[in-house]
Amino acid sequence: MPRPIARVLTLLELLQSGGIRTAAELADRLDVDERTVRRYVDHLLDLDVPVESVRGRYGGFRLATGYRMPPLMLSDDEALAVLLGLVAARRAGLTTAMGTASETAVAKIRRVLPERLGRRLDAVSGSLSFTTPPAGEAVAAESTVLLPITDAVRHHRPIAIRYTAADGRRSERTVHPYGVVAHSGKWYLTAADLTAEGDRTFRLDRITDVRTLPGSFEPPAGVDPAKRVLTGLATAPYRHEVTLRVRGTAEEIHARLPAGIAIVEEPSSVDEADAADPTVERWSRVDLRVDRLDWLPAVLASLDRPFVIDRPDELRELVVEFAERLGNLGRRGSAHL
Repeated sequence: MPRPIARVLTLLELLQSGGIRTAAELADRLDVDERTVRRYVDHLLDLDVPVESVRGRYGGFRLATGYRMPPLMLSDDEALAVLLGLVAARRAGLTTAMGTASETAVAKIRRVLPERLGRRLDAVSGSLSFTTPPAGEAVAAESTVLLPITDAVRHHRPIAIRYTAADGRRSERTVHPYGVVAHSGKWYLTAADLTAEGDRTFRLDRITDVRTLPGSFEPPAGVDPAKRVLTGLATAPYRHEVTLRVRGTAEEIHARLPAGIAIVEEPSSVDEADAADPTVERWSRVDLRVDRLDWLPAVLASLDRPFVIDRPDELRELVVEFAERLGNLGRRGSAHL
């Protein structure tokens, strides 16, 4: 594409971002003089793009409301953001009322993208898994990290990454990427870490460089990236290791203790008579690793199910204290009636 045409399209992209842009600002962004900016504006007007000149101290150029919508121009990052939003909304069930609108929107955007970018975004949408939505502020993943990783996931290519751990230690690792998972507002890569000889989970916002390596690998059969990430988070080293037995199913327990926090193991074998009786409830084993125990008594109470604390003893004491506080508050309330 000749440079003048490319700059005219860049000018349109800048104007589409909204607001008034001064001639000096546009000249600086386009690396031309102000006279050339005005000539580029004339080119847009010749194409029926409604560019409006605003006079005065804070004047400049802006897009006016016209009878024809200006061409939609998206940068690589903008196209990625739009498609990720549509894919995430669809998988979260937020677009059900719109029928196939999200699917047709994705198809339209994909159709007008350059083939190079289209292939990369196809790799992203085909490599992502989603778990729970963010409970607080989300941590964004850089497109310069996300795009090459998802491309490697799709084509089973090994990659070299530079990673900064939570304690600040930096390392370079060679991994076989299995999938990318969006969980609770953060992005994770699950992969076989050839450097450490084991499966690992990496935060994408802590990866500063990605390099695709020659060759390919065969991922394990039936690999579930989301399950691997949740299991990795639940088994990460923490200050306290907690083991419980709770009367209930994994689904019932995970309603209060999410999979990213707790690993629930239902009994593999039960008495045939008990299995046939729907009134008989099974006891499941629950393992957690946490930095603090003070929040667990209230959560265990909210389960509203019988439970036994196998370890640690400190948690038993906290549960007893919590029960006593609740009892005292209840009696105090009745005494004031």
